[in-house]
Amino acid sequence: MTGPVPTEDLRTRITELLPGVRADLEALVRIPSVSADPARRDQVEASARATAELFAAEGVDVEIVRAYDGAPPAVIGHRAGPEGAPTVLLYAHHDVQPENDHAEWDSPPWEPTERDGRLYARGAADDKAGVLAHVAALRAFGEDLPVSVKLFIEGEEEVGSDTLPELLATYRDRLAADVIVIADSGNWDIGVPALTTSLRGLVRVDVEVRTLTHAVHSGMWGGLVPDALITLSRLIATLHDDRGDVAVEGLVSSPAADVDYPEERLRAESGAVPGIEWIGTGSAVERLWTKPALSITGLDAPKVEGASNTLVPAARAKISLRVAPGDTTANALACLQRHLEAHVPWGAELTVTVVDTGEATRIEASGPAYDAARSAFAEAWDGTAPVDMGVGGSIPFIAEFLETFPEASVLVTGVEDPDTRAHGANEGLHLAEFERVLLAEALLLRNLGAS
Repeated sequence: MTGPVPTEDLRTRITELLPGVRADLEALVRIPSVSADPARRDQVEASARATAELFAAEGVDVEIVRAYDGAPPAVIGHRAGPEGAPTVLLYAHHDVQPENDHAEWDSPPWEPTERDGRLYARGAADDKAGVLAHVAALRAFGEDLPVSVKLFIEGEEEVGSDTLPELLATYRDRLAADVIVIADSGNWDIGVPALTTSLRGLVRVDVEVRTLTHAVHSGMWGGLVPDALITLSRLIATLHDDRGDVAVEGLVSSPAADVDYPEERLRAESGAVPGIEWIGTGSAVERLWTKPALSITGLDAPKVEGASNTLVPAARAKISLRVAPGDTTANALACLQRHLEAHVPWGAELTVTVVDTGEATRIEASGPAYDAARSAFAEAWDGTAPVDMGVGGSIPFIAEFLETFPEASVLVTGVEDPDTRAHGANEGLHLAEFERVLLAEALLLRNLGAS
């Protein structure tokens, strides 16, 4: 090339490519690559092969790898750019969440269906659209790729990325890059792009309280012996104060970016019932991004229908603690354990079992790579500058990339918007925003090459 490709040329090229990119996305989405379902292991393998073929068609030297025999498949690859150009590692994942109850979907979850400008299907956004964003950026440049590209498309992100540290260690030299683009997040709103610069971590535990060795008659023993459900309820009630802030001492909080989250958006996007009051203190984005949050996501207890008139001897709850950026899962787990032990009532037996953990992430979003990204996003969104956004959820593998490649600039981008409904029924990709995402990534690669 004699110089950077003009923005309008790339815009035209993306528009021309869009029908083919969408067709490739729909074909990939039709593969039910649910990594959490052992019965669909062959579908995860098929998804890896299809993903590898998409990148091979764009000149990437690809290989399907795994940490050990039977482990989920990842796709890695490399395509050289001009001599002296920076190297960019492109990340996404090709596995998806289970579709769950088909009756909750307005169209079949494995058949991409367009309604009102959105493409609905499981994985249409999270994260097969991220895979196709990388494909489209390469396709837009053809033979004139402005940077060297490396590739890592994971096959187990939706089940915790257990083998990711081993894969990064094994293939570190083949994956090392100046810039890492992780296409697994979202944008602030329709028409407003974002770069994700912080994510909360996660600690999940199963908590069991036991008050009896076996169930006993509630009339004979009620009023003297505490049942496990009342005991567990009282323990759970200690986890928040009267304002709704997490009451576990020792957890870290930090300030959030000065971003306005209007009340009407909060209510519409959260699905809150009309009379619900928000919990906690601080700004909305602090409570959602940079303060700890604690939820009860499951209970083991007798069903109401058919329950016998007995005292329940044991009860369990699953506690999901979101860890604020700047904290560690080790500290959060220790604080939660101390709190539970100090507050379990009436001498009940307490058992705490760790389910999983994932570290929080805070990215220093400055430097040439971020300048290149902000410029690219502003051009793709017709002059709208990107927001530096936090995410209340967790993407623990980002911390693995930061630790493995400490000298690289890590850019967390994505295709989602506030109504994507990733992981839920009717997951949908906003098609107009998707086109902007494709253009933004092509512009980013151009800008990085020019720098």
